[in-house]
Amino acid sequence: MTTRRSFLKTSAVLSAGLLAAPSLFAYDKKYIGLQLYTVRDHIAKDPAATLAKVAQVGYNSVEGTYSNIGQFNGADAKVFSGLLKQNGLSMFSCHYRLGEELVNGAHQAGSILNGWDKAVDDAGQIGLKYMVCAYLSTAERGSLEHYKQVAEDFNKAGEACKKAGIQLCYHNHDFEFIQEDGKYPYETLLANTDKDLVKMEMDMYWVTKANQSPIKLIEEHPGRFPLWHIKDMDKTTDRAFTEVGNGIIDFKTIFKSAKKAGLKYFFVEEDKCPGDPYDSITSSFNYIKNNLV
Repeated sequence: MTTRRSFLKTSAVLSAGLLAAPSLFAYDKKYIGLQLYTVRDHIAKDPAATLAKVAQVGYNSVEGTYSNIGQFNGADAKVFSGLLKQNGLSMFSCHYRLGEELVNGAHQAGSILNGWDKAVDDAGQIGLKYMVCAYLSTAERGSLEHYKQVAEDFNKAGEACKKAGIQLCYHNHDFEFIQEDGKYPYETLLANTDKDLVKMEMDMYWVTKANQSPIKLIEEHPGRFPLWHIKDMDKTTDRAFTEVGNGIIDFKTIFKSAKKAGLKYFFVEEDKCPGDPYDSITSSFNYIKNNLV
C-alpha cells in the first residue's frame, strides 16, 4: 500500500473542486474536485485510466502532488496536462513538502526549502493557482518556536508564489491542535504568517478529529480558507474515514460559512477506503451533488 509520505514524494497533480450555488460562492466556475491521494494505488499504475475513471464519476477537477523536479504525479507536466485535458479535468492546486526532513539522507527536491523557485516556475507553466504544503513530518514539527520558523519559511515561499500569481496554502492534520504551553501550533502558524501570503487548506475531518470546530476557525479567521478537504467521519468509536454524507460531520451547516471562509475550491479526499476507492469517490460525489452544491 502506498503511504501518504511516499505518495507525496513520488506523485502529483493539480486541482480543485467546487460546484456551488452562486448565492453561496463568489466565483464563476463550479467544480467538484478530488484529491488524487484517494486513488493513489491506481494512478501509480495507470494514470490515464485512473483519470478517465475519475472523470466518468463526474469530477471535473483534481488536486495532486508535485514530485521531484518538473513532475506532477510522477509524469512530465506536459504529459500529465494532456491527460487531464483529454478527460475534461481542470488543475488548480497541488501538494508539496516543506523539505526540512531528510529522506534517505538527502533533502527532498522540489520542496519549499529545496528548489522552490523551480517548483514555482513549473507551477506557473502548468497553470496552478495554489501551491499547498501538504504535511509536516514528525521531524519537521518540534516546539512552538520551531513552528514560528516554519511560519517564516512559509512567508518566504509565499512571496515567491505571489510574484508568480499563485497562492501558498497549508493543509492541516490533527497534530497542529495538540497544545504546547497552552497554545495550538495551528494558531502559531496562523498568527506568524502573513494572511495574504499564506492561506489555509482546511481539512474538515482532521479539524473535527482534533475536537475543533471548522465554523469557529472560519469565524475567527475569515477569508483565510480558500481551499477545503472534505471527507466524513464514521459513526463508530474509531472515528474512521468514511464517504461524504456517510458520517457525523455536518457539511450542510459548514458550507453555509463558505463565503466567509473565502472558499474557492474543495476536494474530496478519503485517506483509506473500506473497499474499491472508485466506489467511495462515487458515493461522495453523489452526496455532494445532491445535497451540498
